[in-house]
Amino acid sequence: MSVQLGDSATLAPVRTGRFGRVPPILLLVSTTILSAVVVIAITGDLFAPHDPAAQNALLSSQPPGSGHSLGTDQLGRDVTSMLVAGARAAVVGPLIVAILTTLTGVVLGMWAGYRGGWIDATIARTADLLYSLPALLIAIVVVGLVSPSYVVMILVLAFLTFPGDVRIIRSVTMVEVRQPYVDAARTLGLSGPRILRRHVLPNIMPTVVSSFLLDFASALVGFSALAFLGLGVAPGSADWGTMVADGQSLLLVNPAMSMAPAVLLIAVTASATIVGDWLFDRYSSRGEQ
Repeated sequence: MSVQLGDSATLAPVRTGRFGRVPPILLLVSTTILSAVVVIAITGDLFAPHDPAAQNALLSSQPPGSGHSLGTDQLGRDVTSMLVAGARAAVVGPLIVAILTTLTGVVLGMWAGYRGGWIDATIARTADLLYSLPALLIAIVVVGLVSPSYVVMILVLAFLTFPGDVRIIRSVTMVEVRQPYVDAARTLGLSGPRILRRHVLPNIMPTVVSSFLLDFASALVGFSALAFLGLGVAPGSADWGTMVADGQSLLLVNPAMSMAPAVLLIAVTASATIVGDWLFDRYSSRGEQ
């Protein structure tokens, strides 16, 4: 009796534990927030009631009302329009960082966990060393010294974030490679990359998806922190972190200038985390069936 294994087959079903389920209403709200932010980031010009860059000294620092639902800033720009324009910067950069860190973490973490030996030791020790560094402090120093640009912010945050993904993916991969289905795959003569891609990766996918969304949330906070400090974006730009900083002097006149972007940052970060938990639960539930 012979056993054949196709490219699309898996040697074992996904076997992952189940987290507590996310309440449907909380999931609906979180998904709606993320979807709305993504849509606005793609088609922001259609939703902005005014030109976010248009200045009017006569309407400087106005409270909400009179054609400006969230008031204006020091230069007379519409706060609502600036929030809409800032959604693109808030989504694109963290999304790129999350993609880069997740891909790097999956490739290096899976390879280290599967191969073991000096390869695992080298990757693991390097990841541990980088993970122990104060990421935000280093990002502030590097971005401030090298070039305070958006691209530099992406590269620096991706470099400082990927070690965490490597450690997580390596750990779950080490659990999987001890399973009988990996020994069976090796016995059948399958190569290491094929075993990892076709059979190990589906079993750790819940962790990969959760890590991706957590990386997005972490990068969003990192971008906003750097922008708050005036790094990576031009002063007065339509960026949520910059708006929080610029609105500090208007708290008694127009608190929406700071509070609105701060609330959006909290809402998007929390929503990404909640959706990540739900996706983890969904993938895990499929594996238990």
